[in-house]
Amino acid sequence: MININNIFIKYGDRTLLDRVNLIITARDKIGLVGRNGAGKSTLLKIIAGYMSAHDGNVDRPSGSTLGFLHQEMSLPKGKTVMAETLTAFDEVRRMEKQIAAFNKEMAERTDYESDSYMKLLEDFSEVNDRFLLLGGQTMEADAERVLTGLGFKPSDMDRLTDEFSGGWQMRIELAKMLLQRPDYLLLDEPTNHLDIESIIWLEKFLKDYAGAVIVISHDKQFLDNVTRRTVEVELGKVYDYKAAYSEYVELRKERREKQRAAYENQQRVIADKERTINRFMAKATKTKMAQSMQKQLDKIERIEVEQFDTAAMNLRFPPAPRSGQVVLEAKNLSKSYGTLNVLDNVNLKLDRGDRVAFVGQNGQGKTTLAKIIVNELTLTGGDLGLGHNVEIGYYAQNQSDSLHAKLTVLETMESYAPAEMRTQLRSILGAFMFSGEDADKKVSVLSGGERARLALACLLLRPFNLLVLDEPTNHLDITSKDVLKRAIQDYDGSLIIVSHDREFLANLTDRTLEFRDRKLHEHLGDVNYFLERRQLDNMRDVEISQSTGKPKAAQPAQEAPRKELSYEERKRLQRAISNAEKKVEKIESEIKALEKTMSNPEFYMQDDAAEITKKHADLKAALEDAIEVWELAQLEMMEYE
Repeated sequence: MININNIFIKYGDRTLLDRVNLIITARDKIGLVGRNGAGKSTLLKIIAGYMSAHDGNVDRPSGSTLGFLHQEMSLPKGKTVMAETLTAFDEVRRMEKQIAAFNKEMAERTDYESDSYMKLLEDFSEVNDRFLLLGGQTMEADAERVLTGLGFKPSDMDRLTDEFSGGWQMRIELAKMLLQRPDYLLLDEPTNHLDIESIIWLEKFLKDYAGAVIVISHDKQFLDNVTRRTVEVELGKVYDYKAAYSEYVELRKERREKQRAAYENQQRVIADKERTINRFMAKATKTKMAQSMQKQLDKIERIEVEQFDTAAMNLRFPPAPRSGQVVLEAKNLSKSYGTLNVLDNVNLKLDRGDRVAFVGQNGQGKTTLAKIIVNELTLTGGDLGLGHNVEIGYYAQNQSDSLHAKLTVLETMESYAPAEMRTQLRSILGAFMFSGEDADKKVSVLSGGERARLALACLLLRPFNLLVLDEPTNHLDITSKDVLKRAIQDYDGSLIIVSHDREFLANLTDRTLEFRDRKLHEHLGDVNYFLERRQLDNMRDVEISQSTGKPKAAQPAQEAPRKELSYEERKRLQRAISNAEKKVEKIESEIKALEKTMSNPEFYMQDDAAEITKKHADLKAALEDAIEVWELAQLEMMEYE
């Protein structure tokens, strides 16, 4: 058990952590959440012992082990991926030598009845048990299994770590940490450099992890799948909820509503008492009673409404100018870097209003194709053309890093803005939470989240009808991600988005392009429909099943020729499926709300109980009809696939 006692951190006039207390038990799975800059990473570093609090202390059981994955880790050079990963077993290898020494001593000694020989046997048994527990007999197999789960191929195992980008090096550090199996595993944004397949693998690993896990993440679906407890850091305080993220959001809302209602009710009671006291004070015969009432009022424990951060950026993309029907078309497009072929004769057509997600393992060409579309990379072969009147708005994966560090926030906006927009820059910055003196800050002093907001603000200065977003949620907190998602949903132009965040991608696109083996594999529907349709939790299972030659379901000797599907028909079916899904979700939500009301033991004493019960039955019947409509639309679409 880790006890976090009275932790206090203050920088200048700002109190970051104000007398924080927390207990972490041996098998807790905790999501640490809050705005960027709230103090989550600072609290994690204090727990890990990487920094000291200005006051307070952290007590951790002696002999317990702790692993801490943070954002500033670096690997030594000159080792292969496998050799570096196996350094996780340094303790195991020391035990291996100890066991060899014990075996040699036991073979040479003959004083089997002596106390010292009994002590030798006890020491051997203790070390050997620990050796087996830490995977001493399966080191290389375990290392390969974890590396493969995190996206490394067999051919990567003998490559030097120097050849890999920072994101892949972070995966190696994560692999080492998972293999060490510490009692307390602290992870700061572990999904930042992972693709969807690796995130799903990591979720499964952490769900079954024997020790405690404390994770900072802005991936809501990851938090829901891994954690069972949520600790919110807000305005110097921590709030502890025994629930995963989505349930915590509802519980927090209920708590704040109850607190506000209790506060307002108490304020009414106090105001009534104060009016009575003032009236009695004016009468000499009732002065004593008024004084007694005042004493009682002074003893009331006043309810305080907790402060919470309501700041959020206000993001709305400008209306899209009308483009031609065909927005872009790529034919036999290829891209190679030297001898490395990333894209091989791929074809892509995007019509006006299409919304497409690029998904797949890192290194499969998603960002490469996005950069080719926006003319930041040249083709190796094939053709790519933009349609009539197409204007591109592009947010790069490292967009915030490309901002000029020596410029101020306002000067950065001025460098991107057309002349007619200059007078509106300060109001736009205000909408992105840069108010007053913030506009005069140098870009170099901004946090990652602030830079990301500034880069998004710059994107809004010119109208466009093709929005290309490459990992736009990097460095954004959950609140900012929600704002961005709503803005994208309201955007009326064509969209290409590269992202590994399943919850963010859900309901944003109507087509999903999976990048695999230098090709594009197209699937109608959003990322969740794509995963469900193929009945997989992990997209990498497809490649594994193909490479191992697992038998496929029996097929008819001769398939019937597939029907051709026109563009208009495809759109019609997509709309039918989407509308049916929304109707099912709406009815299910209404049923859930009614069932919550009906679960109250006093429900059947209400006057409207019969009316609500009938409405519940009607909704159940409507749900069956809606599901049937959805299934029919799905079946019709499947006839063409």
